Amino acid sequence: MYKYLLFDLDGTLTDPSIGITNSVAYALSKFGINVEDKRTLYKFIGPPLVDAFSEYYGFSKEDSEKATAFYRETFSVKGLFENRVYDGVVEMLEALKNKGKRLIIATSKPEPFTMKILKHFDLLKYFDFVAAATFDASRNSKDKVIAYALQSLDIKDKSEVVMIGDRHHDIDGAKENGIDSIGVLWGFGSREELETSGATHIAESVQQILKYV
Repeated sequence: MYKYLLFDLDGTLTDPSIGITNSVAYALSKFGINVEDKRTLYKFIGPPLVDAFSEYYGFSKEDSEKATAFYRETFSVKGLFENRVYDGVVEMLEALKNKGKRLIIATSKPEPFTMKILKHFDLLKYFDFVAAATFDASRNSKDKVIAYALQSLDIKDKSEVVMIGDRHHDIDGAKENGIDSIGVLWGFGSREELETSGATHIAESVQQILKYV
């Protein structure tokens, strides 16, 4: 059904919760904010960080950018490796490659971090292209990342493309670019969030991805 499969990274292929929440907590501590339950920071997994600090803590644009810089101080050396690949993901990627699918990363994580994570977990070999965010925020929202992937690969027939991710940002970005989407339930978004956003399909397990594509 689909030839080009765009995969979100955080919450879809890997569980980055420890590294991201530790790094967000570190950034918030620089502003005198102490977070006792880091599970409350799961909402930072998915959206661009500058937007998240603004939305969830009311930071100004300037403070959001400062907080993001603090976040990267620790994430770049420690947090990005406080991560794990979800069970069944490697087997799924291998099966999709064997079926001749073109696999693409589409993430709002900055490209240098994305490449380090993919190489660290030996996932890079499965992907034909990596579309990620830039540090200067010129390409950080999911719709811009998806558009970049489509343009870079010169994909004309959007009916052959599907975006796979765990948050509404993935679904919204897919809709902005006129492509289908698969919302996954093992990440950090709820079924309600994904259905409300208009996901084309909902996958309850990694194995269900194979059924849809």
